[in-house]
Amino acid sequence: MRIIPVILSALAFAAAGVGAYFAAGLTVSWIENSSATAVEKRLALEGFDWASVQTDGLKVVLEGEAASEALRFKALAAAGQIVEAARVIDNFTITDSRPPVAPKFSVEILRNDKSISLIGLVPTKADNANFKDRVARIAGDLPVADFLETADYPVPDAWSSVISYGLLALERLERSKISIGETQVEIEAIGESEAQKSKLLEELTRRAPADITSKIDISAPRPVITPFTLRFRITADGASFDACSADSPEAAVQILAAAKAAGLAEEAICRQGLGVPSPLWSKAATQAIAALAKLGGGSVTLSDADVTLTAPAGTDPTLFDTITSRLDGDLPEVFALNPILLVAPETPEDDAAIPEMVATLSPEGQVQIRGPVISPRAQRTLQTFAYAVFGSEDVYLSTKLQDNLPEGWMVRSLASLAGLSKLNSGIATVSPNAIDITGLTGRRSAKTDIAQILIDRLGDGAEFELEVTYLEELDPLARMLNGAECVAEITDLASQNKIKFEPGSATLDGDSRDTVQAIAEVFERCLEAPIEIGGHTDSQGREEMNLNLSKGRAEAVLTALRGARVKLKSLTAEGYGETQPIADNGTEEGREANRRIEFSLVTPATLEAPETQSETSDTATAEETSNE
Repeated sequence: MRIIPVILSALAFAAAGVGAYFAAGLTVSWIENSSATAVEKRLALEGFDWASVQTDGLKVVLEGEAASEALRFKALAAAGQIVEAARVIDNFTITDSRPPVAPKFSVEILRNDKSISLIGLVPTKADNANFKDRVARIAGDLPVADFLETADYPVPDAWSSVISYGLLALERLERSKISIGETQVEIEAIGESEAQKSKLLEELTRRAPADITSKIDISAPRPVITPFTLRFRITADGASFDACSADSPEAAVQILAAAKAAGLAEEAICRQGLGVPSPLWSKAATQAIAALAKLGGGSVTLSDADVTLTAPAGTDPTLFDTITSRLDGDLPEVFALNPILLVAPETPEDDAAIPEMVATLSPEGQVQIRGPVISPRAQRTLQTFAYAVFGSEDVYLSTKLQDNLPEGWMVRSLASLAGLSKLNSGIATVSPNAIDITGLTGRRSAKTDIAQILIDRLGDGAEFELEVTYLEELDPLARMLNGAECVAEITDLASQNKIKFEPGSATLDGDSRDTVQAIAEVFERCLEAPIEIGGHTDSQGREEMNLNLSKGRAEAVLTALRGARVKLKSLTAEGYGETQPIADNGTEEGREANRRIEFSLVTPATLEAPETQSETSDTATAEETSNE
């Protein structure tokens, strides 16, 4: 009897389980249908009618072809507003037919004294191997860190020009950052001096290809000026600077403006450098110049923080005291004023008793020194100093002993010789009341340098007159040859001399060594420029043999020039064999002309297309003979 209740209970549980199963299925189906319907409505409302909705249990599967990645994400976001994002399954495909956007190609080259680094993205189809080879040649012994990546997209139209121009800048600038874009090159570099900065800026600007834009910023390290000096004079002939130093372009403008207001008519330059004693240097200088202008004559000298205002004899003492007192109160705290009112010297009864030393420097470097010294010891000191400054073979002394010389005579004489040594030619005259130095120079800073020497050795109150004239033809930098001028001069030399080799070899014969030495002397006057030594042969013999022989002969000339201490870093050698004839190989005269050495100025165009070099570069040719 007990088995019947057990069976009934089991049936009841089974019926309940079956009912629950069907109820759960109906619930899941309702949830699936309602989720799919709600998502479909949302997608249709937002315009995504290309998307279809499927359900897999509680998961909502989105399918369809999205026109872009952006539309795909928008559709997913719309579905995520209806159901939980974890329940959304993304089965979309992208049918964006737009071509991929090419990346921006660029190269950044960093160069310092220790290495060269290449960073950037370059086209796969560009001549990257040649680019890296040229960087390696420029680097020489420096390591090259290559971080370049490639992308297989079309090469930009101006890529060859920007790469060539960037490499030209890399050759010239030993400390630089060169940023190469698809159509522009930006150059930041440090030059060794203002003169080099100007030369490099002029050359890089002139040689920029027409199809690119360039931005060039070359800075030069400012020198340390010791002492930091300014000397301004007002005389009957007008106002002028003997020396002018400034710590910034703004300070130089302020000082020059004050000088013009005080009567300066000629062009003047304030040398900028480090070592200023106070940030208020320009304020002190302009105040001192303005005070001198109120006096109407004399000189003002600033040596570091010492200010010396000297008024000529005959100046109204009351006016002098008023102006100097006001200046003393106005000067910045760190500066100290030393006012000097000169007194007219007494004229001796015997004019012949006035001592005078005169030193003359000829353009050839010969120095003659005439005048009195106080003792034999002073005479030996003067001689030793002159020998040290000018050389013992170039000095002639004609001195006499005189025991009534003014105090400090020897120091003034030595200082004048030191100043004279800064000129190419000139005269230094030492008298009891002043030092006069006149002459010619090829250095723009010579006048300032002489003033600093005299002030440093004689003190701020030293009286001296400087009449120093700068001549460009005496300036060694101005007389240097640029690349085209260098090759042109070698052309003239090569037209009168021949570079010859021993038959069938790359060995220079004895006479040609003199020719190479003469060419080396021309290179000593050349600015840095990419110049190639090209070897050429006639068509006799095998082509490979001719190519190797021409290469060997070009390298032999390069080796000989290096042995003659030619310092150009971008001088290279290349062999072209018989590929670039300039005459008919069918005649002996033509073959003789084709056997030659050429010196060529390499331009950006020839760097990319060496096979057309003879047509696009300035060329100097020296004929060579051989028995090929």
